[in-house]
Amino acid sequence: MAKLYEQEESSSASVNVISSGTMITGDVVCSGDLRIDGNIKGNVRSKAKVIVGQSGIIDGDINCKSIEIEGNVKANVTVTDLMSLKSTANLVGNICAGKLAIEPGANFAGNCKMQGMKTDVHPAAPANDNK
Repeated sequence: MAKLYEQEESSSASVNVISSGTMITGDVVCSGDLRIDGNIKGNVRSKAKVIVGQSGIIDGDINCKSIEIEGNVKANVTVTDLMSLKSTANLVGNICAGKLAIEPGANFAGNCKMQGMKTDVHPAAPANDNK
């Protein structure tokens, strides 16, 4: 019985792949991980991780748990966990992420908002100089 449970669990951990040379026009929605090496003109929504490979191109909004970008993305991106821009990434659009990692060489044009960030931060009081 435990064997059956392990098989079911591993099959749900499959990765959806959009290969290089594939062009999709329309929205892509999935519950598992998604790797994009092709071209998507539309929105992408995943409850898991999205990887945009070096040959991957997305023109549309992205909403996912985490994302790793190596290719070209023109989108507003909302990520609940980690967003990672690799050195070959080109991103034009706004970011809303829980955590953000940007490697040297990555290109990003847009605004960034960190989720869960304290907005009521007060500046420190100036030091008292007794001269």
